Amino acid sequence: MAAGDRRWWLNRKAIVVLWVAASVGIWMGLHCYIRRVSMRKAEEVLVSMCEERARMLQDQFAVSVNHVHALAILVSTFHYQKHPPALDQETFADYTARTAFERPLLSGVAYAQRVVHSERELFENQQGWTIKTMKREPSPVQDEYAPVIYSQETVSYIEALDMMSGEEDRENILRARASGKAVLTSPFRLLGSNHLGVVLTFPVYRSGLPADAMEEERIEATAGYLGGAFDVESLVENLLRQLAGNQDIMVNVYDVTNTSEPLIMYGPQFPDGYMSLSHISMLDFGDPFRRHQMKCRYSKKPPIPLSAITTPSGVFVICMLAGYILYAAWNRYDNVKEDCRKMEELKKRAEAADVAKSQFLATVSHEIRTPMNGVLGMLDMLLDTNLNLTQKDYAQTAQVCGKALISLINEVLDRAKIEAGKLEIESVPFDLRAVLDDVISLFSAKSREKGIELAVYVSDRVPKILMGDPGRIRQIISNLVGNSVKFTERGHIFVHVHLAEHSNTFMDAKVEKGLNGLSGEAKVTSISTAFDTLSGLEAADSRNSWENFKLSLSHEQTWPYSSENGSPYDNHADKVTLMVTVEDTGIGIPFHAQNRVFAPFMQADSSTSRNYGGTGIGLSISKCLVELMGGQISFVSRPHIGSTFTFTAVFQRCGKSTGGDTKKTLSESLPTCFRGMRAILVDRRPVRGAVTRYHLQRLGISVECVSTINEVLNATQGQNGCLRSGMYSKKPCIVLIEHDSWGTKVDVCLRDQLLQLKENGCIPDMPKLVLLATSESDKMKAGSNVGTVIMKPLRASTVAACFQEVLGMGKQQSRDRPKGSASLNGLLDGKNILVVDDNKVNLRVAAGVLKKYGAKVECAESGRDALSLLQLPHKFDACFMDVQMPEMDGFEATQQIRMMESKANEKNRNGERTVPEEGFSKAEWHLPILAMTADVIQATYEECRKCGMDGYVSKPFEEGQLYQAVAKFLVSDS
Repeated sequence: MAAGDRRWWLNRKAIVVLWVAASVGIWMGLHCYIRRVSMRKAEEVLVSMCEERARMLQDQFAVSVNHVHALAILVSTFHYQKHPPALDQETFADYTARTAFERPLLSGVAYAQRVVHSERELFENQQGWTIKTMKREPSPVQDEYAPVIYSQETVSYIEALDMMSGEEDRENILRARASGKAVLTSPFRLLGSNHLGVVLTFPVYRSGLPADAMEEERIEATAGYLGGAFDVESLVENLLRQLAGNQDIMVNVYDVTNTSEPLIMYGPQFPDGYMSLSHISMLDFGDPFRRHQMKCRYSKKPPIPLSAITTPSGVFVICMLAGYILYAAWNRYDNVKEDCRKMEELKKRAEAADVAKSQFLATVSHEIRTPMNGVLGMLDMLLDTNLNLTQKDYAQTAQVCGKALISLINEVLDRAKIEAGKLEIESVPFDLRAVLDDVISLFSAKSREKGIELAVYVSDRVPKILMGDPGRIRQIISNLVGNSVKFTERGHIFVHVHLAEHSNTFMDAKVEKGLNGLSGEAKVTSISTAFDTLSGLEAADSRNSWENFKLSLSHEQTWPYSSENGSPYDNHADKVTLMVTVEDTGIGIPFHAQNRVFAPFMQADSSTSRNYGGTGIGLSISKCLVELMGGQISFVSRPHIGSTFTFTAVFQRCGKSTGGDTKKTLSESLPTCFRGMRAILVDRRPVRGAVTRYHLQRLGISVECVSTINEVLNATQGQNGCLRSGMYSKKPCIVLIEHDSWGTKVDVCLRDQLLQLKENGCIPDMPKLVLLATSESDKMKAGSNVGTVIMKPLRASTVAACFQEVLGMGKQQSRDRPKGSASLNGLLDGKNILVVDDNKVNLRVAAGVLKKYGAKVECAESGRDALSLLQLPHKFDACFMDVQMPEMDGFEATQQIRMMESKANEKNRNGERTVPEEGFSKAEWHLPILAMTADVIQATYEECRKCGMDGYVSKPFEEGQLYQAVAKFLVSDS
């Protein structure tokens, strides 16, 4: 580890330690704070509880004092205001006993009469006993006495005792009569209960004493003293029992009249419990000369609240989580930063690998296509010579194999372009029906060899001219049809095209379980079971039934059509979404292999490639192309039943001006001489009949479909055996018969019946009979009365040629020669063309192809030779430049040529015109340079455009491609 990294890790560890320490500090601080708050609350609770107990104790004591006061008034009223007195010991004892419940805190009450010394003898004689001291001895001589004359039964033992014989009692009595208030003694042990208590002394005055009497007046009016013993311990115990939380706090009651020596009234002598937290509440028992207090404390230390642990712990966990998140984010940032650095490196490597891949593909493509260009070019030139049939067959076979190899190379390169995102979809006007006819023609020989029905149908609602990429749509359909032909040994292959939005209205049937890889087992349908399909065999997708197809046809007949572009509702959106379906009755796809159908280079199993051939790349490319065209592809397949592939693609409607020109050009390929002609079709299968009707209607022929031969006679004559109205105004009638409705007996019988109808004048001429055959064996069924046999698959151009032959209308000029041949002759005839290539074979091939169209060709084997020939001024009209050449490649040579032209044009604009040679004067020099190379990847094309080339022709170039490239530059000279 480097020193910088080590320091970084040490700093990170120090930060982590500091964070943990800070989190612990926060935990401790929060814990202490919560504990302090908890103790403050506990103290507040203690104060509240102590004050409450003190207040209740005071209230209960005051109630008892009031009862004593009431008793004193009773004594004053019935003892002194009645003569003779109405109160005696028996009455007092009975009354106090019966009202004792009102004084639960008093253990007993007694009344002591005030007796002065001069009245002692008379008093003792009246009472019959001698005044005694507290020690029960005769009271010594003193100024006055306070003997007990009335007592409650519970304290009857104090009768005749002098309450003033004790020093403290004497002081209390004197203070009570002077103040007129209740006076308390210091605490002492009560007899009997041994509880701590106090004696309450209350003065009894004679009647007539005013409320604001002076002290001397109170002393003079004093008649006696009422006393009661208070059990303080019982009082406090009863009070604490009544209150909740008694077990939580401990209470002590003190007499603190002498602050230095407080006297305990309640509670243990040596207090225990939690002494750190206590509260003192002052008590007011009504005695102004004595002070009392209540001291409260918790019996044990208040517990630590759970929040003092959980809250700090939660905060600690949050801090640690936050620290962990920050730490993880920090690490993540570092990792992402490092990953970004690695990704940048990997990106650079990937870009370098992509460049290397592109270069590799370019090199491989060039190295393969260069000799193939020579092979195919020489084969093409060889086929233009006089060959016998065997030699021509050998040459054509070699040419087909070479084109197959070129097609495979193109597929691999297409896949590479798609992966690199460099495949572009062009947008040009094209006729979809013509494209489908071309695709069908590619597989016509194979379908006839196998004896399977191969048919195409395009809905009338599909516009005739579309804007899109015809080459890519041809490639997709060719891949799908090619797979169907490869894996189908019986039945049919049916390609039909509809508008996607229209198809969704009638193809809403449920797809049964077991399709597209879902669980289920395929059921093999007997060949003898007939279905409403093209061939009568069951199809994989039950939605493609005759009912849905018939519904589609009925919709086409009810929708209005526009006269422009052959398309209904032209006012709708410019985009058209087509749904193309390719249905076959082949071997189907096993369920376990259906999830990898579109994977590149994947096949159902290893035996597929061995038995049927192929690389497994076609469907993968088709899927990518469909997605590039804004659509989707899906399939339904059942083993031993077949497969149905469906894809959608988005196209643009062709503009009126462009559409009219294109339509006019394309319409020239089909003859117009059949318009207004009437045909009768004998076909027991409605789907197949609809397909045949589609091709005949493209030629302008009205078609009537019947299912049996007998219905032909009814179709050619009226119901009463008379000629149908307007029959003579119609052109000759043609009867087309499917091969499975034809036989030898049918041939003879139908001929005799038609001859009879002609002799009877029901028909003007014998209709021409045409047999529709699928294979060569069906062709052998034709009898002498059959005018011609049309071999399937049907194409409008093929049908037209056969009708011309059987009706003797004469053939239109041959169109076997590729389109554009005459145009190429017009463009290249007499033109001076320079061909630059380091391969002599390719030079011969290119020169031979160009000379075939009348061009004057000169050759150069390197870029330097081309530069010397193209020194200004020169005579050439165009240059075909190879890209990869030794010494100076095509890119550098093109750049040099453009630099020469730029300098010459600059001089021309400045008036410094170079002296031109005779016949070579030009105001602006720009030689059309077309790249001619075997590299067909996008990178090579972009490099060609960048260096100043005008176009691109891949090796081996075809006639159509050559025409498109040359027409851009030489059309003005044609």
